[in-house]
Amino acid sequence: MKKILFTLSILTAIGVNAQDTRKDILSDASMTITKDKADTTSKPWLLGGVLNLNGAQTNLSNWSAGGDDYSLSINALADLHAYYKKGKQNWDNMLTFNYGYIKTTSLGNRKNSDRIDLLSRYGYSLNKNWEFGGLFNFRTQAFAGYTYGTTDNVTTKTYSSNFFSPAYVSIGPGFTYHPTNNNNLNIYISPASARWIIVSSKFLNNQGLYGVDSGKTIKTQIGAYLSANYTTNITKTLSYIGRLDLFSDYLDKPQNVYMYMTNMFALKISKILSATWNYNMIYDDKTRLFGPTGKGARLQTQSIIGVGILYKFDNK
Repeated sequence: MKKILFTLSILTAIGVNAQDTRKDILSDASMTITKDKADTTSKPWLLGGVLNLNGAQTNLSNWSAGGDDYSLSINALADLHAYYKKGKQNWDNMLTFNYGYIKTTSLGNRKNSDRIDLLSRYGYSLNKNWEFGGLFNFRTQAFAGYTYGTTDNVTTKTYSSNFFSPAYVSIGPGFTYHPTNNNNLNIYISPASARWIIVSSKFLNNQGLYGVDSGKTIKTQIGAYLSANYTTNITKTLSYIGRLDLFSDYLDKPQNVYMYMTNMFALKISKILSATWNYNMIYDDKTRLFGPTGKGARLQTQSIIGVGILYKFDNK
């Protein structure tokens, strides 16, 4: 828990420096259930989403301050949802795809974000504050990922991840709590969830990465799971979406709590233009790719700032 408290304290610091996280699925604009509980409609299904495209390009010539002669960065986000409500039953679904690309003169071509995230949650209302149901979550990435280092002033890259390497699947029954005076917050608690870590690449699973035993493809975990989601409009033009997932494996070092946190601030500039800041954090004791030996666990952070097109749609 000390790791978690340390992580949450970092979120409050404005001048934090995010470390490079070109690892597996460490990207993230946030993905969370964000249905407005005040919605009233005769339609059982609410369908919609957000499409966001940010980009920046730089050219330098005889620039005394220095820098790459050329750089290009693009970040694309598709955030789709399908919400069902009838009587006391709720079924909330969200699919997110996020991909970022960087090209510079000195570093070449690299991705800086890559995530596929599917969240599905069913709930049956017990009273105004509590629902009972279940949650399913699947998360992986679309393309190959590499870690980068420098040896004798030469940049090196090491193959570290790919589609379904790793992938994370969680499922289990639980309770969802909605505070009486805060419709923007919901907390899902499951005392017994199953979680699978999948590494389908033979090259990667032979190294025993991501907690999967060497030579095997799947690691099964049973533990306690918590997912907290929060949305708010800070001002008329500035909004926030956040998600915090915690998982404790009963079968293997339950004190080493897995933490996954996403934060997205969006500033509306015009009807379709927006500025966004995504600050994301992961701590996974089983992801040991860091440190002097390249086999240590570390707090992974990612910061992405962009300005671009933001388009929202729904069937209301």
